[in-house]
Amino acid sequence: VQLVESGGGSVQAGGSLKLSCAAPGYVFRTCDMSWKRRQAPGKERELVSLLRSDGTTRYLDSVKGRFTISQDNGKNTLDLQMTSLKSEDTAVYYCAADCWGTLEGNYWGQGTQVTVSS
Repeated sequence: VQLVESGGGSVQAGGSLKLSCAAPGYVFRTCDMSWKRRQAPGKERELVSLLRSDGTTRYLDSVKGRFTISQDNGKNTLDLQMTSLKSEDTAVYYCAADCWGTLEGNYWGQGTQVTVSS
């Protein structure tokens, strides 16, 4: 399963960015999709937001009300709309798929850098 992120970049605090993760359409039916981030080398990746195959979502407490995860069916992408960005949101963001059935396994994108300057 190939996951390809795009949309990272540099923005000032208070600004917005949208990340997208392109994936094969069938992935969304048999995988829970998520965005995770690593804020510094050697630090554990943390779950930012989760979109389950049944449509339910979950967010890291610190991003609730600021980030929105969604699936664009027309483009077969997993999107993360980030608003009111803070310097502590600076990280490498990864798209991830936790799959079952014939796709069973965990898959990762290559990561995209988000830098928020204050």
